[in-house]
Amino acid sequence: MKGGHTSGLRIALAQANFLVGDIDGNADKVIRLAQSARDSLQANLILFPELTLTGYPPEDLLLRSGLNTQVDEAIDRLAQAVPGIDVVIGYPVMIDGKRYNAAGVIRDGSVLVTYCKQALPNYGVFDEKRYFVEGNNAVVFEAQGLRLGLTICEDIWVPAPVKSAVAAGAQVILNLNASPYHLNKWRSRHEQVALQARKNKVPIVYVNLFGGQDELVFDGHSFVVNSRGEVTQSLPVFEETLAVVTLDAEGTPMKGELIPELSEEESVYRALVCGVRDYIEKNRFPGAIVGLSGGIDSALTLAIAVDALGADRVEAVMMPSPFTREISLQDAKQMASTVGVDYSIIPIEPLIKTYNETLKQRFAGYPVDVTEENIQARIRGNLLMAISNKTGRILLTTGNKSEMAVGYATLYGDMAGGYAAIKDVPKTLVYRLARFRNGQFPIIPERIITREPSAELAPDQKDTDSLPVYEVLDAILERYVERDQCPEEIVASGFDKDTVDRVVRMVDRAEYKRRQAAPGVRITPRAFGRDRRYPITSGYKNR
Repeated sequence: MKGGHTSGLRIALAQANFLVGDIDGNADKVIRLAQSARDSLQANLILFPELTLTGYPPEDLLLRSGLNTQVDEAIDRLAQAVPGIDVVIGYPVMIDGKRYNAAGVIRDGSVLVTYCKQALPNYGVFDEKRYFVEGNNAVVFEAQGLRLGLTICEDIWVPAPVKSAVAAGAQVILNLNASPYHLNKWRSRHEQVALQARKNKVPIVYVNLFGGQDELVFDGHSFVVNSRGEVTQSLPVFEETLAVVTLDAEGTPMKGELIPELSEEESVYRALVCGVRDYIEKNRFPGAIVGLSGGIDSALTLAIAVDALGADRVEAVMMPSPFTREISLQDAKQMASTVGVDYSIIPIEPLIKTYNETLKQRFAGYPVDVTEENIQARIRGNLLMAISNKTGRILLTTGNKSEMAVGYATLYGDMAGGYAAIKDVPKTLVYRLARFRNGQFPIIPERIITREPSAELAPDQKDTDSLPVYEVLDAILERYVERDQCPEEIVASGFDKDTVDRVVRMVDRAEYKRRQAAPGVRITPRAFGRDRRYPITSGYKNR
């Protein structure tokens, strides 16, 4: 491996799932994968994702001095544990008192070279300038007679790092990534990597992280492009995979398997399942609880939970009130039975009466309003959280992005819970995902999908009593939340001014609720939370 012109280079791509902060456990996994790549796949080199040893993103764990010591010890252990194969791995490194996002090449018991990431993203979910200093040097090393240049994630999105690596003699670029998923992100990755390959006339090997980390999901979807920007090999999406890429003596990638692209619905659904599974598994919850209402949101949440964990680890609880329609209870029972989860029915009418009687004197002189509706939601939240506390299972909230956007949710009621499976899924996409999941095997009763949505907190209540129809609402929200369009621009797109103004007011007013919401899977380019940070207290007027 130290030189000499050979027949080519076999690179193992480790599209793996790591646990943030578990440096020893992550190092153990690296060792196992490297040994497998060397012994079973006859690879000369194994390429890991960005910040493999700490997991991504480690956030303020990076500020703990003990973390640096653990990383250094892990690197020393790796160097001794995997002779006979080059290990290219991401980790943080301190150099002259400055912290860098680095990639090291471990060979024959020591670190051969260290590359420091040059382009630090500081937008959306990324906050790397809080922790790291930018590198400024190209790093090229030789393996099997080929000169390989190192880059890390964002480096591929700006011109200089790849250009400087090629100028330093790189025949092939290795790119380590922790690129979070959002809908259709794969397309922009392919386009950007292909552009860099064509401009610099160099093949690029792109490896990406897989797995869920709090709100983020990493889809893997690693791939290779030749110097013409053509994808020559791709790895599965949302799967942990160890696969070999073969380069010939000139560094040209040999053709390998090309994985078909997923539909939008399948892509999002698998992201949600991955996010829920990893949040629950990595935080060591024994299972999940879902409040099942007979509505579309809780039905989709239950489907995701069962697909993520298995029916034996999921419990459904139905809590009918005087306003719950019989068909809702029937549909909820049918779905719980179909997917095979344990379920229970806890009528809340006696508790509603107790609450109303207890508050009767205090509420004297006030008309009945949304307060009484919210009490029902909060009774349900209380019961579900009590069951969660008793069993140790995490409560999954069932609210969607459309509701979270406009505040059509009850604090300490239907917002109660530990994780929000569909928090970033607009209502119209909820229906598409339900159709997709039923296309695999029908589990959601058809009536749940086709009936008009209702919170069922008042007689004959419909969502459209409080909101525009969801097709209109989601289109306005996409422009206001995702694209940051002002109301005038949205109206100019053909929407009714009064409706736009009402939706915008609702979004702005609901910020305090969103700050108190459970974390949930991010599947759009602009999720509430990391991506969109607005003040709760604000005198700003949209105009």
